[in-house]
Order: sequence, then C-alpha cells, then structure tokens
Amino acid sequence: MDPRVKLLKEFSQAFIPGTVKVETEQFGFPFLEELLSDGVELEYGELTPSRLLHKYKLVNVPEHRMNELLGAHLGKTCNLCRYFGAEANDAFCFNLDNNRKTDNTRVIPEMELAVRMLRDCLRNLEFEPLIVASGRGYHVWCRLEQAADNNLLHGFMLRAAVQALMAFQGKGYDHNLIKFSFYPDLRVHDLVSLRLFGSDHARNKAFSRVFTPEGLLSEAASWNYFEDFMENKKVSATKFAAACEALGALETPAQN
Repeated sequence: MDPRVKLLKEFSQAFIPGTVKVETEQFGFPFLEELLSDGVELEYGELTPSRLLHKYKLVNVPEHRMNELLGAHLGKTCNLCRYFGAEANDAFCFNLDNNRKTDNTRVIPEMELAVRMLRDCLRNLEFEPLIVASGRGYHVWCRLEQAADNNLLHGFMLRAAVQALMAFQGKGYDHNLIKFSFYPDLRVHDLVSLRLFGSDHARNKAFSRVFTPEGLLSEAASWNYFEDFMENKKVSATKFAAACEALGALETPAQN
C-alpha cells in the first residue's frame, strides 16, 4: 500500500466512517456501475455541466474500496472529501476563502494578512498548523492527540478567527473580503465536507501545496511536510485545554 494512503487514512480516522464525496470529471452509467459496487450506495449525485467536476456522495464504502478511492485521489483522477464526526473530532480546519465576487482565486492582501495572523495566533497557543493553498484561499488544519467535543472546537476556532481579524483594525484592509468557515460545522456536519490533503485544484490542476512562512512548498516537499505534521504536530489534550482557556473558549462554549 502506498504510504501516503496510510497517512490519509490516519488523518481521516475521526471522520464519518464509510462516507465520502468524490469529485471527478467522470460520469455516465458505466462509471456509476463501477463506482457503486461492493455494497457502496449513492446518497446523491450532482452533475455540473457548467463546471469541471461532478460530485457523488457515497455511503457504506468498505475499507478496501476506500483504499481504492484514496489511490485514485493520489493518482489525481478524483478528489476525495470527507465528512467530520457528529460529536467529536481529532482534526479541525479553518477554511479561509477570498470573498470577492470576481477574480476570487487571486491571493489578495487581506488573505495574506488573515492567514499570517491566524498562523501566529495558533503558534502562540503552541499549535503548529498545516496550511494548504485551496485555490480561493487556505485550509488551516490542526490535529489533536485526543478527539474533542465539536462545540468546544467551534468555540476555539471562532475566537482564534476573531483574534486574527483584529489585526485588520487601523491598517486599511477590508475584513469583509475574507470568509471564514469552520469544520466541523455544528449545523450541517453531515452535509458539508472538506477535501483531503493531496488534491489538485479543480480549475487550474495545480497541486494544493503546503504554505509556510517561507512560501509555498513543492509537491514533494508538501508531502514530506504532511508526513511530519502527522507524526509530530499533534496537540495534547493538556495543551488544547490551556489554549481554550487562553482564548476564553471554556467559558461560554458554542451551542448547536
């Protein structure tokens, strides 16, 4: 088995088991017949003729089929998106998107400032995030040694994002040009998914590279960084509790 498959499986261990969204250019009945073998069921399919990818949410995916899909993800014939656990997760993600109506794939100054301030905020709390260029912005991932309640995760992410955006004050930047989304999403955790690491961007086919203070890494260096992130950058329960206390996330946890 490709060692990268093992890394992605470990990364996905708290996500809803056997459930995945496949984004691919492939479609048609022969493709669906192959996709829906071995008991795999289609919850919904979205054919998008005006866009580059079609989307299929699959459930009851057995392990060997998930391995095959992960291999296809690595082979860049599809993108895999996973759904966060309903109650608790050991991974969470800030999704920063360029909120401009046009030219929303360009990295604007507001995005540069927001992701830098969020990274600084997390590092000050002894987190070392995995920051991945997403096409419209960045996915900022964190990992925990133990799964934490989704309400606590949401409260933590909300306060960290607010702290990052406070840097906009008095600098002439428009915070409205940045859209923050939080995963897991408490309201629709089973409806929204997020792309796994290792994908190509749907439009420009460029690899979604890791972003560091020194800039974007190459594809090979990004995978090396991801492996190190998985092995060495998990945050202990003690450090996460201290970070939540520092941000005030323990005082008034978010509610569904």
